[in-house]
Amino acid sequence: MEKPQRVVDLLKRGGVLFDVEGKTTDEIYRNVVEAINLPDEVTKEGVYAALCDRERVMSTAVGYGIALPHCRGTILKNNEHQQITVCYLKDPIDMNAPDARHVYVMFVILTANSQTHLQVLSQLAALFKDDKFKQLLEKKADIDLLVKAAETLM
Repeated sequence: MEKPQRVVDLLKRGGVLFDVEGKTTDEIYRNVVEAINLPDEVTKEGVYAALCDRERVMSTAVGYGIALPHCRGTILKNNEHQQITVCYLKDPIDMNAPDARHVYVMFVILTANSQTHLQVLSQLAALFKDDKFKQLLEKKADIDLLVKAAETLM
């Protein structure tokens, strides 16, 4: 049986993007896809289209100024390429969040299977319940600080 993926490992692989520009989710996703490292098995256009398609189904905003953009189906073929990229937006946007807060940070999740995707969502939900972790996000913490905080909470 495959061992569960840890959010901290996926964060380390995905890293952080600061001041991502865009006035709409489509513009933001275009800029994110251009900036992140993707494996050869997927195209930037394919990831962009999958993120936009998912957002049209229902907002990925979860509250607290946080969104979790992801693809509806698994887009990656290899577990070693799974990643979460933290994207701090230059200008917060309205994504119809349940708490009506504008989104200022996105955790772009790229996984290879639905089991990992659900594990990641569960771990992220636990992190977002922690006030200190949310404060780090509000201060636009770098990847080292986010990983350190996540490791103490997981």
